[in-house]
Formats: sequence, structure tokens, C-alpha cells
Amino acid sequence: MALRRGRVEKYNPPFELLESKLHPPGSRTQIVPRTTLIDRLIGSSAPVIAVIAPPGYGKTTLLSQWAEKSGRPIAWVSVDRGDNDPSVLLTYIAIALDRVAPLDADMLQAIGSPRTENAAWVVPRLASALASMSQPVSLVLDHIEDLESQQALDAIAELLVGLNSGSQIAIASRESPAIPMARLRARGQLEEVGVGDLAMDARESLELLTGAGVRLTADHAAELTRRTEGWPVGLYLAALAVRAGGDQVKVGFAFTGDDRFMADYVRSELLARLSTEEVEFLTQSAVLERMCGSLCDAVLGRKGSSRVLEELEERNLLVVPLDRQRQWYRYHHLFRDLLLTELAHREEEIVPLLHARAASWFEENGPTEMAVEHAQAAGDPDRVAALVLDVAQPVWATGRVDTVLRWMEWFEEHDLIDQYPAVAVHGALIFALLGQAGKCERWTASAERAAPEGSLVDGSTMESYFAYLRALLCRDGVVAMRRDARVSWDGLSPASPYRPTMLHTEALSYLLEDDAVRAAPILVRAFDGAMQTGALPLAAIILVDRCIAAIGNDEPLDTEQLTARAVSIVEEGRYDDYWTSALVYAWAAREALHRGDVARGREYLVRATLVRPLLTYALPVVSVRALLEMTRCYVALGDRDGARTVLNQVNEIVQQRPDLGVLPNQAAELRAQVEAIPIGKAGASSFTTAELRLLPLLPTHLSYREIGDRLFVSRHTVKTQAQSVYGKLGVSSRSEAVERVREIGLLGS
Repeated sequence: MALRRGRVEKYNPPFELLESKLHPPGSRTQIVPRTTLIDRLIGSSAPVIAVIAPPGYGKTTLLSQWAEKSGRPIAWVSVDRGDNDPSVLLTYIAIALDRVAPLDADMLQAIGSPRTENAAWVVPRLASALASMSQPVSLVLDHIEDLESQQALDAIAELLVGLNSGSQIAIASRESPAIPMARLRARGQLEEVGVGDLAMDARESLELLTGAGVRLTADHAAELTRRTEGWPVGLYLAALAVRAGGDQVKVGFAFTGDDRFMADYVRSELLARLSTEEVEFLTQSAVLERMCGSLCDAVLGRKGSSRVLEELEERNLLVVPLDRQRQWYRYHHLFRDLLLTELAHREEEIVPLLHARAASWFEENGPTEMAVEHAQAAGDPDRVAALVLDVAQPVWATGRVDTVLRWMEWFEEHDLIDQYPAVAVHGALIFALLGQAGKCERWTASAERAAPEGSLVDGSTMESYFAYLRALLCRDGVVAMRRDARVSWDGLSPASPYRPTMLHTEALSYLLEDDAVRAAPILVRAFDGAMQTGALPLAAIILVDRCIAAIGNDEPLDTEQLTARAVSIVEEGRYDDYWTSALVYAWAAREALHRGDVARGREYLVRATLVRPLLTYALPVVSVRALLEMTRCYVALGDRDGARTVLNQVNEIVQQRPDLGVLPNQAAELRAQVEAIPIGKAGASSFTTAELRLLPLLPTHLSYREIGDRLFVSRHTVKTQAQSVYGKLGVSSRSEAVERVREIGLLGS
């Protein structure tokens, strides 16, 4: 990626974009213009437009027409289930806005990083960028009913609440989303369009029917409008049925958007008038959210699907082109729902096979995440496990943490963890890296219930995976940790990206025995391996350990240069929120303070503090070492309360993992030094890990009760923690606390 300050010459997102998501669906000449509604939206000064109605009311069509006629730049995102990962959702929103007016380069880069609370700092900057563009801009977020993730919905809510006048955000959804609509309504910041607005009148209905190739008298059109209550897709389906051979005079059916007989109508009045081949194509391809010719060929076991899709679109059979080249299509969402119902009615037994074929196509052509989704739908856990083991690491590395977590939750929801121990190992480590020690323990127990036999696709033995997990958890002490690291190294495939971690772990075992001489050469090998496999966060922490080993050996090594390189790796890769970065920043702070650069030392110490909630007994060795380095910094700064708070966190870990070599003794020595520091007033340095988890949520629109829901604690607990935060910051309100926390850098940069 080529960057220059404040601008992006070419931004390459960390995952494959679906370009069609960033454009309104293609329009047809015969679509009825919703002139009255469009004029109303164009004339509205409300910063938020909400189009809420059940399927088939023309929400997307209305917003597409508004986007075309509004005269202002439009950024468009068609939301889908993949956007339940906030990192993915925010990336699409940022790219859509960047195409209208270039955004700050740092913000674009940072959105893809695995920050634990993107909404706390990225979303306000997106809202600010949207509001401050040189001319008013409109952002359309279509189909947000697909969002089930509370984090993703919170991100949208923050955008809506934080938007100033001028630019606008329009959302479309089948139902009212879990965002603060009442607050926006009370502030007069919301323009609402509902069923009553979207229902067609007799004139519009007649125009729709005529455009669909059906000639009815005005009276018949009015009667049809009455029976369908102006439901646009109902009118259109009726037109298709009539055009396929029905009696134009007999329009004596009645259905609305809520009619439970809709599927029967589609079956009897529409599909019954199509050829068997056409019905099979429609129903079987409906398992796909997006379609292209080669994908349909593979899934349906046929040829010529590209032409069929073109013909369906030409006949207006509710097929929507997703690009100008007419390569990718989708069915109207309601029509797809009805086709899937019909598929289950006709040949339910073929559905798993169709999904399996789709999984094969996506596995070969990408994106692989879609292969996982179809393998899940096919009910093939073996294939899901193989795919997840193959792609979990690269997907995680691009910041799509929630995507990987959803895959793990699928195994948990289907009671499959015990059957796939390699997946259980991955899950345990993921939860360990996220600071969720309890979940790590449960997934570890599942992995350990399996027999350590067999091997994986890459040739690694199952025992090497189990040993890998044991070595990192260090539950049985330093000697066992070293033994497990060697067993894992021997059993992992020579091409495995996890081997450098085991070299590093073996080196750590010697550092824990105060044997820097034996650790140093292993660290050099580990660093080379980390760089070769692209494990840059690991490479950064190894550089720090080389500095520590060099000091222990009195080795003539330029530790200042190595430290600078480690920090550079973290900063350039946006690994600030990685568990490994706590030690990198803590060591960098100590090195800066040693040079007398107090300002830089405090800056690095704040960065290390942001990662403190991830430091638990689940990964005790690096966690304790990072906390001890932070303690040394606080001692150097004469900050007694900060040092005591961090040492208390060390003690909590050591109680769970007492055999950590020299680390408990180092903690005891530091405790004595800390107690000798004069008592001062408690400040931000003494935030507990619970308070640090609270900080990113303070700037949001969430109430204490809602924050408690997100953190799985009571409203009373949140209020108590907030009051403690206020006291340590010397402020008396939430807004003052947010301002102060931003000043000291604890909400990110």
C-alpha cells in the first residue's frame, strides 16, 4: 500500500471486497419512479433517513432512485451477514466514503486492525469525516436487517447519533433495528418512511403493471391495488403470473405482505406456468445469495447458466444485476425466500448437495469465508473444520476477529468441539489471546478429552497441536513448558507457521531460569522463522526478548535499535491491540525512560496499558513479563498506585500459575520497591482491568444499563466502575471523563 500523509493513493483492504456491495443495484427502465417520496427525501434536512418496511415494499428501489436524483455524492453499502464482523462493516463504510472524498490514510488502515472496540474511536472519526466533507454526502446502508451482531449495530448507532447536519445517512431494513431510533426521533433528526408511504396508489400500480407487460383497465388495476394493499412486490408477482398465462380479467386473489399463502400463490400462479427446467434453475440457485454463471453451473451441475441469468433478468423475473457487466446477480430478497420454501417443498433432500457444491466452488475461487458458510449449510462439519483450520489464521490476521469467533461458536452451538480437537486447540488459543481465560479453559478441556493421535492435512501430528497449546498455557511449570515446545516443534509440519512460536517458547523457558546464554541463539532462529512465515507480531516480541537476553549476557547488542525496530513492526502493522504488543510497548517505555525521554516513555506506557485487559493467566509467561516491565516503568516514574495496580494483576496470574521460574521472585522484589515510594494521589495509571474495559464504551451513546449488557455485568457495577474512573481522573461527569481519557491517549490515537 502506497501512502502519503493524509491521503491514500491505493488502499488495499485486508480481505477480498465484493465490489457489488458498494453500488446500488442496477435499475430498469420500466421501474415506477416514486416521485413524491423522492421529493420528500430530497427536501428533508434530517441527518438520518430510515426506510423500514417488510420485504417487497421497494426500499432498495426508493433509495436507488433517491441516490440518482438527489444531486449529491452517494456512498452505498449493501449490508449482508458477513458485515456482522464490525471490522468488515466499517471497512466497507470507509471505502464507500473514501470513493466520494478521500479519507485520512491512518483511519483507513486502522479500521482493519483487530481493535477490541472499533466503535469507540473509529466510528466518531468516520462521522466527523462524513460531516466535514467539502459538500454534503449521503451514505446508504441497505438491508441492515442482516445485522445480528450487537457490536455491528452499536457501530451504526454511533454513526447515526454522532452525525451533524449537512450530510445524511439512510438506512433500510425489514424491521426496526436495535439502534436508538427514539432518541433520533425526539431530537427531530429522523425522517421515517414506512409501509404506508411505500404502498402504491392506483396510478402507480397501473404504471407498474403496464411496465411489466400486463394490460389492465384502470378499474381492474384499482381492484388489484386494493387486494394487494399497494404492496409493490405483490403487484409485480401478480403481473408475472398473468403474463405467464393467467386470465387478465380474473384478478380475484388477495394477499398482502403478511399473507401466509404467498408461497402457495407463487407455486400455483407463477412457477406452475414455467418449464420444469426453469423452475429447477430458480429454486436450486436460490441457495446462493449472489450468483454468476460459473457458480450456478457448478452448483446446479449444468452449463449455460450465464445465459439463463441474462434471460431471467430480461424477463424481469425478480433477478437483480449487481454489476454493470451483468456477471453477478441476486434474486429479490422476498422472491429468494419464496424460492427456498419451494425448494424445500419439492426436493429438500438435494439442499445439502447444492451447498456442498457451492462450498467447493468458493473454496477454489474465493472468498473462502463463503465456502465455510456453505459447508455449514451443507451440514458437513468435517469440511467446516478443514476449512476453518486452513483460513482461521489469515482471517484473524486481517482483523476479522468476529468472523473467526462466529466459526468457533458454530462448533460450540452444534456440540462439535469434542469431535474436532484441532479446532478446539485453535479456539482455546483465540480466547486466550482475547483475554477470556474462562473460555480458554473450557475449550482446552475439550481438546484434552481427545486422543492425541493422527495427523492434520499439512502433516502436523495431533500431538504437536496439543503440545503447542500446553506450552503456551504453561500450566505445569517451566520444565514442562520447554518439553512441550520441543515436542510441538518436532511434530509440526516444516511449513507450519506455528514453529517459530515454539522456538520462542523454548527460549522463554531459559529466560525464566535466568539463563540468557542458552536463550539468545534460539531467539535468533525464532526471529528468522517468524519473518519467513510473516508472523510479524511474534517477530516484534522476539526482538524485545533479544534485548532482554543481551542485557542478561552483557552482550554488545544495540538494544535501542532493536527496540525501535520492534515498535516499528507493531506500528506499521497496526498490531497495537495484539496481546504480544503489551510487552513490546512496556519494554519500549522502559528503554525510553532509561534514556531520559520521559514523554516518550509515558506514551509507550499508555499504549501498553490499553492491552492490559488481555493479560491473563491463560497465557501467563508473556503476560506477567509485560506487567513486570510496566511496573518497573511506574517505579521509575515514582507512580506508586500505578505500580501497585499492575502488581496486583501479576499476583492474580501467579496464583493460577505459580511455577513461572524467576518471575514470582522478580514480582516480590518489585513489591518492596513499590512500597518504598511515597503515597500519592491515585490517577489513570491505577485503572483496573475492569475499568480499562469500560473506557471505550464511555464515549458511546450507550446507557449504563446497556454498557452492562455489553460487558455482562450489572448496571450498578458499571456505575460503580464509572465513579471510580471519574475519581481517578479528577472529573465529575461522563463527558469530562471522556475528554480527559482522550487527552491521555487511553481511547487510542
